[in-house]
Amino acid sequence: MPESTECPPFRLGESRFDQGSFYGRLRHFLDVIDPRTLFVSEKHLNECMKLLDQFKNRTLPPGVTNVQLWEAQKIKQAIIHPDTGEKIPMPFRMSGFVPFGTPVVVGLLLPNQTFASTIFWQWLNQSHNACVNYCNRNATKSQLAALLGGSLMPRGMTSRTMVTTTTNGPMPVGLNILIKRAEHFSPATRILVQRFIPFPAVASANVCNVLLMRHTELSEGISVLDDKGNVVGTSKLAARHALMETSLTRVVLPMPILLLPPLIMAILERLPLLQKHPRLALPVHSMVCLSAFGLALPVAISLFPQNSQIHVSELEPEISAATECKILTYNKGL
Repeated sequence: MPESTECPPFRLGESRFDQGSFYGRLRHFLDVIDPRTLFVSEKHLNECMKLLDQFKNRTLPPGVTNVQLWEAQKIKQAIIHPDTGEKIPMPFRMSGFVPFGTPVVVGLLLPNQTFASTIFWQWLNQSHNACVNYCNRNATKSQLAALLGGSLMPRGMTSRTMVTTTTNGPMPVGLNILIKRAEHFSPATRILVQRFIPFPAVASANVCNVLLMRHTELSEGISVLDDKGNVVGTSKLAARHALMETSLTRVVLPMPILLLPPLIMAILERLPLLQKHPRLALPVHSMVCLSAFGLALPVAISLFPQNSQIHVSELEPEISAATECKILTYNKGL
């Protein structure tokens, strides 16, 4: 009985949790970003994929439970790209976004930034985001992989990252200069306000990053599928929806990460412990950023399901004419 409520019957390729509700998506993406999947061995990954193939071919050995099947699918989805079937590099998986991204967040929120340090941390942040955006894109169109893949991918990502950084980099620098010249601010207020500066720069840069890294989807389109999983056609309008949804998550994502730590640190720094031991400020700051990042990521990516649905009336006429299904699905990407 407990297995029927806590662990429903296994469904290949579907989520264990209800994707029609925010809470269900939140529980699903908590599985997706589980950092324990970073330490799964190649042998265990192959065993999980073999188990899923056996389920698909109806050759499961006796004794395999729903719990084992859901766990196998969780591991595969965390490591293997759903469109390309290739392993995602560890730092660029969604499960690696928090552990590998937290040091960058700490750097972004360091007080008394110089022009050079501001540009460096913005560039490093957008480089990491570019790699994550690329590795978790919708890759149903082979042209996109061919354009950005192989030896061209690092160069393409570097140029796009530089565009994003140079476009949005002056924003925090300019705001820092304005705050330093604001004579009515006390030193404590000036430091607190400076800590909030990275948010508008990071949020706008994140949106630019998504659009630059995935702009080919707008011109090539992405695949839309019917209720049986068959590809109906390629839709540029679905691609627009996918990029809009992803861009919105990238605006929401840095809110708790860049707004909560300054408030929390302003309170903690008044405590006797940190006043007596100022060297503890950086480790405490890092833990606060890690906690905020761990909270923000699943909330942001849960705003929309990864496999989003769209009515055929919102798509191109040829898509509507090619199927009798009224609701089609597409991989939004992460």
